Amino acid sequence: MYIKSAIMVLIHLSPNSVTFTASMKQEVQTIFTEGQVLLVDKPLEWTSHDVVAKVRNTIKIKKVGHAGTLDPLATGLLILCTGKFTKKINEYQAREKEYTGTFTIGSVTPTYDLESEPTAFKDYGFVTPELIHQTTQQFIGDIMQVPPTHSAIKRDGKPVYLLARKGVDVVLDPRPLHISEFEITAIELPVLHFKVVCSTGTYIRSLAHDYGKALGSGAYLSSLRRTRIGEFTADHARTLPETLAWIIEQKELYTQ
Repeated sequence: MYIKSAIMVLIHLSPNSVTFTASMKQEVQTIFTEGQVLLVDKPLEWTSHDVVAKVRNTIKIKKVGHAGTLDPLATGLLILCTGKFTKKINEYQAREKEYTGTFTIGSVTPTYDLESEPTAFKDYGFVTPELIHQTTQQFIGDIMQVPPTHSAIKRDGKPVYLLARKGVDVVLDPRPLHISEFEITAIELPVLHFKVVCSTGTYIRSLAHDYGKALGSGAYLSSLRRTRIGEFTADHARTLPETLAWIIEQKELYTQ
């Protein structure tokens, strides 16, 4: 499975048990130094940096980066670029994103997701399917969104989440973005299943919080999966067993 010269590989963990010969190591390093695009299905509770670090450790080159962060509690498509293809990161990062997941209404959390405990519980008995669907319309098109204070946005060179964790009142400016699709695909109160297609820079956590506020019940992001970046889809990302099989295949190929 290739994108131009790029081998699409999924790396979840560092296969420390795989031993590379000097010959194979040189060949594999050359492949990745020349540049590859790797489609990664990021595992739950891993940071995007964790995945990059494991890939670096596996292929033994320093020049590896990702084209768009996924929060630890999110899964799905993460594009990695290696070697000379790291120049393409900004290009991929700017492309349209598609997400699916769930909002839970009737409460909020400080982080807008399950990184923190739900608080401010409210009755949501007044929430009807009609209200649920009508409220999505407020967030379709060109909108302004305030990022979560528990985010990696930097202020004075430091991520603002470090200030938020200390209880510092952080005020962030709203940012323009575009949401082309926002659909509630299933209702299982208090859980709402959704699909969102949006521009780069959109925080789905903030969308959950803002949507809950507009709904009148409060809401937080309870699950998230990135299913598409531009033309690349999560369906093309390989599983860990497939990745390990590919690595073993390369080892056997270059040591014959």
